[in-house]
Amino acid sequence: MSIFDKLVIHGLPLVPKFIVERFARPYVAGSTIEEAVKAIRSIMDEGAMATIDILGEEVSDRSVAMSYTNEYLEVFDVIASEGLDANVSIKPTMLGIKIDEAFCAENIDAIAAKAASMDNFLRIDMEDHTTTDPTLRIYRTMTERHGGHHVGVVLQAYMRRNIDDINNLLDLRPNIRMCKGIYREPRAVAWGAFETIRENFSYSVEKLLGAGSYVGIATHDPHLVWAAMSLVDRLGLTPDRYEFQVLYGVDPELRRIILDGGHRLRVYVPFGKDWYPYSMRRLRENPTIAKNVLLAMLGKKTL
Repeated sequence: MSIFDKLVIHGLPLVPKFIVERFARPYVAGSTIEEAVKAIRSIMDEGAMATIDILGEEVSDRSVAMSYTNEYLEVFDVIASEGLDANVSIKPTMLGIKIDEAFCAENIDAIAAKAASMDNFLRIDMEDHTTTDPTLRIYRTMTERHGGHHVGVVLQAYMRRNIDDINNLLDLRPNIRMCKGIYREPRAVAWGAFETIRENFSYSVEKLLGAGSYVGIATHDPHLVWAAMSLVDRLGLTPDRYEFQVLYGVDPELRRIILDGGHRLRVYVPFGKDWYPYSMRRLRENPTIAKNVLLAMLGKKTL
């Protein structure tokens, strides 16, 4: 990333929310579950699957965390009643992990139990490095309690600890979504070089697939998509052993390429009113769109 791109990204917090919303809208399926269902039906028409995420994080009030827990329980009911090919993704900070780990575990347990009772699946997202250890502890407990085919977690290739985390989870034959990582992290805990993160991503996917884990290969990087496709070919894996994953609103042509190649694909579909933190991370990930946001704020034409 160039110095100019870094300056652009650092300038994003100065942009008014209404301008951010205009550019972030394609990445969010709407503010209601009904809008999310409509988006998922379109995704299913393409031949893809979905995972549903209610937007929200960094909750510090127990009643709010409980409210989100109940919303997620209702999402599973909607998936069943609407016949959606979809599962659910949750953020631990939304369910109280920074309030109390045991409290958060109780909330996640209720959601995981719902997933298991409906023969569906719950993905526990990974957030910044301060939550990694408690998230993995909760994931291990949920897997042992509800089964690895009902609960999975996320690992991030930019984290220095990533390979150790994989090694520590292999006894579970874990279901892992492998992504690069998007939170701002200090150098002490995260790799910063683009190629290093790429190499760690590919190595991690190969290690997990080689150990018999189901892997959600979450990337929009064409090189990493190719590397994963060549890996599953080399290992002789059938499509039920892995899936590719992409974000809603990002690179629909790549989605088509993956599906046309005979691979399973799942689209991460976020919805809800608390769209701002998620959208800012998406914009920081894409300097070109971030530049357009700043130009719009200055009243200039976008690129």
